[in-house]
Amino acid sequence: MLRGAAAAARRCGLGLGPGSGRGQAGARRCSGAARRRQWARPAGHDSGIVAYNSRSQSKEPLVLGTEGVATWYSCGPTVYDHAHLGHACSYVRFDIIRRIMTRFFGIEVIMVMGITDIDDKIIKRASEMNISPVALARIYEEDFKQDMAALKVLPPTVYMRVTDNIPQIISFIKTIISSGQAYATSQGNVYFDVKSWGKRYGVLTTINPDTQDEAVDSDKRHGKDFALWKAAKPQELSWNSPWGKGRPGWHIECSTISSAVFGKQLDIHTGGIDLAFPHHENEIAQCEVYHQCEQWGNYFLHSGHLHVKGSQEKMSKSLKNYITIKDFLKKCSSDQFRMFCLRGRYSSAVEFSDESMEDAKNLLQAISSFIRDANAYIKGQLVCDPVREDILWERLANTKVTVKAAFADDFDTSRAVAAIMDLIHHGNRQLKAVTKDAGSPRSSVVYGSIISYIEGFFNALGMSFGERQVPVGGDKSAVLSSVIEELVRFRTKIRHYALALPEAADAVPGEGVAGAKEPKQEQKEKRKQLMQERKPLLEACDSLRRDLAAFGIHIKDRAAVSTWETVEGGQTEKQTEKKS
Repeated sequence: MLRGAAAAARRCGLGLGPGSGRGQAGARRCSGAARRRQWARPAGHDSGIVAYNSRSQSKEPLVLGTEGVATWYSCGPTVYDHAHLGHACSYVRFDIIRRIMTRFFGIEVIMVMGITDIDDKIIKRASEMNISPVALARIYEEDFKQDMAALKVLPPTVYMRVTDNIPQIISFIKTIISSGQAYATSQGNVYFDVKSWGKRYGVLTTINPDTQDEAVDSDKRHGKDFALWKAAKPQELSWNSPWGKGRPGWHIECSTISSAVFGKQLDIHTGGIDLAFPHHENEIAQCEVYHQCEQWGNYFLHSGHLHVKGSQEKMSKSLKNYITIKDFLKKCSSDQFRMFCLRGRYSSAVEFSDESMEDAKNLLQAISSFIRDANAYIKGQLVCDPVREDILWERLANTKVTVKAAFADDFDTSRAVAAIMDLIHHGNRQLKAVTKDAGSPRSSVVYGSIISYIEGFFNALGMSFGERQVPVGGDKSAVLSSVIEELVRFRTKIRHYALALPEAADAVPGEGVAGAKEPKQEQKEKRKQLMQERKPLLEACDSLRRDLAAFGIHIKDRAAVSTWETVEGGQTEKQTEKKS
């Protein structure tokens, strides 16, 4: 739909952050054709961090709306297949940033991640597999969450599915239409009118909405207009709307979900650099129309692509050059991949190869070896010459300062890790074993402090030394939970339908008591007939509840919801399903 505009954006260059000279030079070359809007420093509290902001294409002080709290929206996956290392690289890098903010700067992060669980790819894959799009999305949503857990990526504060927010999305679109920045077509589609937004369009890129579009064969007014609502195709999953049956466009989902939680005040928005245009650009336009604000999303942080060695192309499913997270974790540990991510800037492209993973593995082994030797020295198992404690204390203090400064400078993990490795180098230099114990006192405290700091550093970033790395195993409890959830959801719909009987008619005004009795009696008879017809449905629901109880799964029907719980190892797991 936006291939012409996307190509123009690539020609003008998307800022990839420090070190991406080609993108910045490209932006300068195109500055004469279209000017990007100025970024305004938000009011609030300085976090002490400077971050590269794609909105301004420069490093900016990270100012938070609430002191000590960061609101953060993360674009989540489109759940139609297994996640691959390209996805992992982005999510692990941002997990590291989140941990730095929390553990090193004392910032509480409130993160929302949107899950795209209805999409062209989901519909196509579900058709190929002969299952419903909803079932397919639930399978791969759970698969994604398992992969993230295996990579030690912290879950967001809350996941939010697109299909759980359809009414909010429709309301969001109606507001944009009423503001004059969107239009509905006779075919039941709704588009954002990019030209009507004028020079306000083009925050992350140097796209000019007035430039000539490539010709498009659709019901759009202009080539750069993008879909807010898509009319349903035959046999396609859809929802009712003022414009007919359909489903949301891609960009409107994140705008609605983020706004539903954070309103118009959003500190940080993250995603891969490939999402900057058109996805994030369009999100900004939608939200600034909806909220009638000058600047929505104060900081946009983008992670660089993961390239396969010897290729300039990113790892992606469409190029069929990907490695799934599950396959990767059969050979390497999550700590190895995290070290691989730590060694480069999050905003830079990174090359994946066997050699780069071997380098990460060697670094981990060097750290583990030092910790083992230092522990042996503390225990008296390793005898050394007298240690220059003053040098080591000074090195430790300097390392702490360097690490904090590196993290404050756009989360520079490579500089921080280099400082840790330098500390280890100097620690190792004084751990020279001697054959004869001269009886000199051991400097256990300084080495204990160094070990504590190094282990604390890596633990804070999601790594652990000495912990056995277990490959992703066959734990099916999460899958079973999803199956039960779907079963209870289906049962709830059946039960709700069986109980949804029409109310007895009120007396008709002006006909008197006698005249009102006949229609009331007819209504009672109709209700009685419906109750008899639907009774088998309720009996089947009750039978299913009894049968599941025999397996330790207990369903409780309440006024508005049905809940289920199962006892495993003495603990009760509870879930709630709303009636629909």
